[in-house]
Amino acid sequence: MSKLTLSMAQTMVSAALAKAADLGLKPLTVAVMDAGGHLVALARQDGSSIMRPQIASGKAFGALAMGTGTRWLNANAETRPHFVQALNGVAGGAIVPVAGGVLVKSAGGEVLGAIGVTGDSSDNDEICALAGIAAVGLVGDCG
Repeated sequence: MSKLTLSMAQTMVSAALAKAADLGLKPLTVAVMDAGGHLVALARQDGSSIMRPQIASGKAFGALAMGTGTRWLNANAETRPHFVQALNGVAGGAIVPVAGGVLVKSAGGEVLGAIGVTGDSSDNDEICALAGIAAVGLVGDCG
């Protein structure tokens, strides 16, 4: 498999939101991007605040930009804030360096895209992102 399709992205969004419902989380927003950083699917639950689409996209973009999940970016924001600040400057402010952005990979390790989830705690966002990825039989890389 070498492509993340619209159907797959929609399934990922639905599965991530279903996981959130199972866990009783706050309203979420989910963004799925292909390997080129193009938005394939976005869903914002009722009650999700107005900046959530940008945050979810920033998490997915950050994972793609660095080739690892945004948990890695979060760790670097804590230990090397100057690096993450410079990185985000180069990216035009498009990177959100907190957990919840997960690379989507094939079983063979090929990066097919990324999913970004926001609205609850970063750990819960990441759990929902992983559920979305699992729903289409792919592998998630949290960083």
